[in-house]
Amino acid sequence: MRKIAIAVLGVLLAGCLASVAWAQGDRGTSSITLKGKTVSVDYGQPSLHGRTTDEMLGKLPAGGFWRMGNNTSTTFKTDIELAFGDVKVPAGVYSIWMQKGDDGSWKLVFNKQHGQWGTDHDKSQDFASVPMTGATGGESVDLVTITLSKSGGSGTLKVQWGSLEESASFKAA
Repeated sequence: MRKIAIAVLGVLLAGCLASVAWAQGDRGTSSITLKGKTVSVDYGQPSLHGRTTDEMLGKLPAGGFWRMGNNTSTTFKTDIELAFGDVKVPAGVYSIWMQKGDDGSWKLVFNKQHGQWGTDHDKSQDFASVPMTGATGGESVDLVTITLSKSGGSGTLKVQWGSLEESASFKAA
Protein backbone atom coordinates (compact mmCIF):
# COMPACT_ATOMS: atom_id res chain seq x y z
CA MET A 1 0.00 0.00 0.00
CA ARG A 2 2.85 2.37 0.83
CA LYS A 3 4.46 1.80 -2.61
CA ILE A 4 1.19 2.63 -4.34
CA ALA A 5 0.81 5.84 -2.32
CA ILE A 6 4.38 6.87 -3.16
CA ALA A 7 3.78 6.12 -6.87
CA VAL A 8 0.55 8.16 -6.89
CA LEU A 9 2.31 11.02 -5.11
CA GLY A 10 5.09 10.90 -7.72
CA VAL A 11 2.59 11.08 -10.60
CA LEU A 12 0.78 14.01 -8.95
CA LEU A 13 4.05 15.84 -8.33
CA ALA A 14 5.19 15.33 -11.92
CA GLY A 15 1.85 16.69 -13.17
CA CYS A 16 2.14 19.75 -10.95
CA LEU A 17 5.68 20.45 -12.13
CA ALA A 18 4.60 20.10 -15.76
CA SER A 19 1.72 22.53 -15.13
CA VAL A 20 4.08 25.06 -13.53
CA ALA A 21 6.52 24.79 -16.45
CA TRP A 22 3.66 25.26 -18.94
CA ALA A 23 2.32 28.29 -17.07
CA GLN A 24 5.74 29.92 -16.80
CA GLY A 25 6.80 29.20 -20.35
CA ASP A 26 10.32 28.77 -21.58
CA ARG A 27 12.92 31.45 -22.17
CA GLY A 28 14.24 32.07 -25.65
CA THR A 29 17.54 33.64 -26.64
CA SER A 30 19.16 34.92 -29.79
CA SER A 31 22.53 36.55 -30.38
CA ILE A 32 24.80 37.84 -33.12
CA THR A 33 28.32 39.25 -33.28
CA LEU A 34 29.03 42.65 -34.85
CA LYS A 35 32.62 43.90 -35.08
CA GLY A 36 33.67 41.20 -32.62
CA LYS A 37 31.07 42.30 -30.02
CA THR A 38 27.93 40.44 -28.92
CA VAL A 39 24.34 41.64 -29.24
CA SER A 40 21.79 39.39 -27.52
CA VAL A 41 18.17 39.13 -26.42
CA ASP A 42 16.57 36.96 -23.72
CA TYR A 43 12.77 36.70 -23.53
CA GLY A 44 9.82 34.66 -22.27
CA GLN A 45 7.98 32.51 -24.80
CA PRO A 46 4.24 32.37 -24.19
CA SER A 47 2.14 30.23 -26.52
CA LEU A 48 -1.06 31.23 -28.26
CA HIS A 49 -2.60 27.83 -27.42
CA GLY A 50 -5.17 28.13 -30.22
CA ARG A 51 -5.85 31.83 -29.67
CA THR A 52 -5.01 34.55 -32.17
CA THR A 53 -2.57 37.42 -31.86
CA ASP A 54 -5.54 39.80 -32.10
CA GLU A 55 -7.13 38.09 -29.08
CA MET A 56 -3.92 38.51 -27.10
CA LEU A 57 -2.58 41.89 -28.21
CA GLY A 58 -5.84 43.40 -29.46
CA LYS A 59 -6.73 44.22 -25.84
CA LEU A 60 -3.69 46.49 -25.59
CA PRO A 61 -4.79 50.13 -26.01
CA ALA A 62 -3.02 52.57 -28.32
CA GLY A 63 0.03 53.88 -26.45
CA GLY A 64 0.19 50.68 -24.37
CA PHE A 65 3.35 48.65 -23.87
CA TRP A 66 3.87 44.92 -24.50
CA ARG A 67 6.75 43.16 -22.74
CA MET A 68 7.43 41.03 -25.84
CA GLY A 69 7.04 37.74 -24.01
CA ASN A 70 6.05 36.70 -20.53
CA ASN A 71 7.33 36.63 -16.96
CA THR A 72 10.38 38.88 -16.51
CA SER A 73 10.96 41.66 -19.00
CA THR A 74 12.71 41.02 -22.30
CA THR A 75 16.41 41.78 -21.87
CA PHE A 76 18.48 43.29 -24.65
CA LYS A 77 22.26 43.38 -24.18
CA THR A 78 24.77 44.96 -26.52
CA ASP A 79 28.54 45.13 -26.07
CA ILE A 80 28.78 47.74 -28.83
CA GLU A 81 26.96 51.01 -29.53
CA LEU A 82 24.19 50.48 -32.07
CA ALA A 83 22.42 52.85 -34.44
CA PHE A 84 18.74 52.24 -35.20
CA GLY A 85 18.50 54.85 -37.95
CA ASP A 86 19.35 58.15 -36.21
CA VAL A 87 18.77 56.68 -32.73
CA LYS A 88 21.92 55.62 -30.87
CA VAL A 89 21.76 52.86 -28.25
CA PRO A 90 24.93 52.78 -26.12
CA ALA A 91 26.55 49.50 -25.12
CA GLY A 92 24.70 48.18 -22.08
CA VAL A 93 21.82 46.08 -20.78
CA TYR A 94 18.20 47.18 -21.22
CA SER A 95 14.67 45.92 -21.16
CA ILE A 96 12.91 46.30 -24.49
CA TRP A 97 9.22 46.77 -25.07
CA MET A 98 6.87 47.28 -27.99
CA GLN A 99 4.51 50.27 -27.88
CA LYS A 100 1.32 50.12 -29.90
CA GLY A 101 0.52 53.16 -32.04
CA ASP A 102 -2.89 54.70 -32.72
CA ASP A 103 -2.82 53.20 -36.21
CA GLY A 104 -1.79 49.70 -35.07
CA SER A 105 1.89 50.30 -35.85
CA TRP A 106 4.58 49.40 -33.30
CA LYS A 107 7.68 51.07 -31.85
CA LEU A 108 10.60 49.29 -30.22
CA VAL A 109 11.26 50.99 -26.87
CA PHE A 110 14.52 50.79 -24.89
CA ASN A 111 14.26 51.12 -21.10
CA LYS A 112 17.17 51.65 -18.69
CA GLN A 113 15.79 49.08 -16.23
CA HIS A 114 16.09 45.36 -16.83
CA GLY A 115 15.24 42.18 -14.97
CA GLN A 116 11.98 43.56 -13.57
CA TRP A 117 8.70 41.65 -13.80
CA GLY A 118 7.37 42.07 -17.31
CA THR A 119 4.32 44.10 -16.35
CA ASP A 120 6.38 46.60 -14.30
CA HIS A 121 7.18 49.02 -17.11
CA ASP A 122 8.41 52.39 -15.80
CA LYS A 123 7.92 54.78 -18.71
CA SER A 124 10.17 57.37 -17.02
CA GLN A 125 13.10 54.98 -17.63
CA ASP A 126 12.51 54.84 -21.42
CA PHE A 127 15.34 56.55 -23.27
CA ALA A 128 14.82 55.67 -26.93
CA SER A 129 12.21 54.35 -29.31
CA VAL A 130 12.41 53.37 -32.95
CA PRO A 131 9.67 52.55 -35.47
CA MET A 132 9.24 48.91 -36.38
CA THR A 133 8.37 47.59 -39.82
CA GLY A 134 5.48 45.15 -40.11
CA ALA A 135 5.27 42.27 -42.54
CA THR A 136 2.25 40.28 -43.62
CA GLY A 137 1.66 36.87 -45.08
CA GLY A 138 4.36 35.10 -43.09
CA GLU A 139 4.03 31.79 -41.32
CA SER A 140 2.02 31.91 -38.09
CA VAL A 141 4.22 31.26 -35.03
CA ASP A 142 2.64 29.80 -31.85
CA LEU A 143 5.46 30.80 -29.45
CA VAL A 144 6.77 34.35 -29.20
CA THR A 145 10.00 34.27 -31.19
CA ILE A 146 12.57 37.06 -31.22
CA THR A 147 15.39 36.63 -33.69
CA LEU A 148 18.57 38.63 -34.18
CA SER A 149 20.06 38.22 -37.65
CA LYS A 150 23.18 39.67 -39.22
CA SER A 151 24.11 40.92 -42.67
CA GLY A 152 27.60 42.42 -42.85
CA GLY A 153 27.93 45.12 -40.19
CA SER A 154 24.17 45.41 -39.79
CA GLY A 155 21.54 43.46 -37.91
CA THR A 156 17.81 43.02 -37.60
CA LEU A 157 15.67 42.29 -34.56
CA LYS A 158 12.49 40.45 -35.60
CA VAL A 159 9.52 39.68 -33.32
CA GLN A 160 6.99 37.03 -34.36
CA TRP A 161 3.85 35.79 -32.62
CA GLY A 162 0.87 34.37 -34.49
CA SER A 163 0.26 36.71 -37.42
CA LEU A 164 2.41 39.50 -35.89
CA GLU A 165 5.78 40.07 -37.53
CA GLU A 166 7.61 43.30 -36.73
CA SER A 167 11.27 44.16 -37.19
CA ALA A 168 13.81 46.92 -36.58
CA SER A 169 17.16 47.19 -38.34
CA PHE A 170 20.37 48.48 -36.79
CA LYS A 171 24.08 48.75 -37.44
CA ALA A 172 27.21 48.91 -35.32
CA ALA A 173 27.86 52.59 -34.63
